[in-house]
Amino acid sequence: MLKRIRTLLAILTFSLITLLLLDFTGTLHTWLGWMAKIQLLPAVLALNAVTILLLAALTLVFGRIYCSVICPLGIMQDVVAHLHSRVKKNRYTYSPEKRILRLSVLALLVIAIAAGIGSLVALLDPYGAYGRIVQNLLQPVYLLLNNLLAKVAERAGSYAFYEKEVWLRSLPTFIVAAVTLAVVAVLAWRGGRTYCNTICPVGTLLGYLSRFSWFKIHFDEEKCVGCSLCTKNCKASCIDYKSHHVDYSRCVACGDCISKCKKNALSYGHPRKAAPSPSAAPSQPQTDTAKRAFLVGSALMATRAAMAQVEEKTVDGGLATIIDKKQPKRATRITPPGSQSLRNMQKHCTACQLCVAQCPNDVLRPSESLLTLMQPEMSYERGFCRPECTTCSEICPAGAILPISKEDKSSTQIGHAVWRKETCIPVADGMMCGNCARHCPTGAIQMVRLQENKEKPYLMTPTVNEEKCIGCGACEYVCPSRPLSAIYVEGHEVHKTV
Repeated sequence: MLKRIRTLLAILTFSLITLLLLDFTGTLHTWLGWMAKIQLLPAVLALNAVTILLLAALTLVFGRIYCSVICPLGIMQDVVAHLHSRVKKNRYTYSPEKRILRLSVLALLVIAIAAGIGSLVALLDPYGAYGRIVQNLLQPVYLLLNNLLAKVAERAGSYAFYEKEVWLRSLPTFIVAAVTLAVVAVLAWRGGRTYCNTICPVGTLLGYLSRFSWFKIHFDEEKCVGCSLCTKNCKASCIDYKSHHVDYSRCVACGDCISKCKKNALSYGHPRKAAPSPSAAPSQPQTDTAKRAFLVGSALMATRAAMAQVEEKTVDGGLATIIDKKQPKRATRITPPGSQSLRNMQKHCTACQLCVAQCPNDVLRPSESLLTLMQPEMSYERGFCRPECTTCSEICPAGAILPISKEDKSSTQIGHAVWRKETCIPVADGMMCGNCARHCPTGAIQMVRLQENKEKPYLMTPTVNEEKCIGCGACEYVCPSRPLSAIYVEGHEVHKTV
């Protein structure tokens, strides 16, 4: 029963977190958002004391089951290792703990958090790594399948699905995600839990707690015949059958060793000393063999081959191809309302890409700057930050984007608009426009008469009231100037209230 429960929990956790990261409608967050908030490193960065204490208590009671039941990257490693075990059985050996390497990576994470080096924290966070893998490598396939269903449903007269554009938000982040998947998969294929027990700082931290766990896997030396099956099937390489030793800092209580032992010499429970019999000599310490450990059995949802879509050019009335907008060079990057400041975003974000994947307006994309690599920033080529949308602040598990109400968001200034005169249509082409002023939700943009063009006195150009502008990017998005908008938003290092 324990094996079945653990298997079901692992499958359920892995599937639901993957669906949460794949979802682009924002509907699943209502039911599954808590699964992102129970991940350890995001909870630490968000100072979520309740989650931290619960995970610590869980580890002190049951051992490192967080790594094999809750952490999606850990479950993914188990899946890869399980697939290889179907090809090659009894392939593991015991290896000593790489303590210096583990402590060095953990110390590096602590230094990165204290120094606010967000890109390094993001690289070391296992949940963030899995989120980037899903968002960059799996979600495009998911969206292509969704678009196929949308086309089929449309022909059937149904609008239950709608198409979503598939586009590359950041090439560096895509490369990092692909390399991470390759490294973790190769290590898991060759050595099981190698990444988990040498590089992952979360595994190192929980490993030291699990040394003192109440329930553990332990030997009954009287039953052990030294067949070495436990060692050969331990993907954490933490069981030395010769000395009957289990390294609890690396053991994730997967139960593979128990299921392979034919003599029932291994059990999962709390070691107890047997009471001495009055008519016999004091008995040797015995282990409680009544309980069995969990058996890892995780199922990875199969992703079918993506359908190639024919790229169609967007044209203006069938006459001319519309040139895509380019992102302007901003002196200060823009972060979402609720992030409070660039510093807060940089210190707390793990770059899990959850907000990027679920942004309904396509204004969030991973940063390409070295210190903030993969962390979300805003740009308005494909949409603008609608004042009534608070999706990113509701789903962030790490405290990088704090919850914010619609009323507070409407008065939060994340940047201000800047007019670029030389590319503005009334100046460059002598044509009337005014799109930016018509679509500004705060009335921060007004049109004033262009004095320079005496031949066309009716031409007007925009002027920006920075005190009223909140930096939503509506003006930049609707500006017809290509490839660079004639009006764009510069970010603020610290957000203000207008």
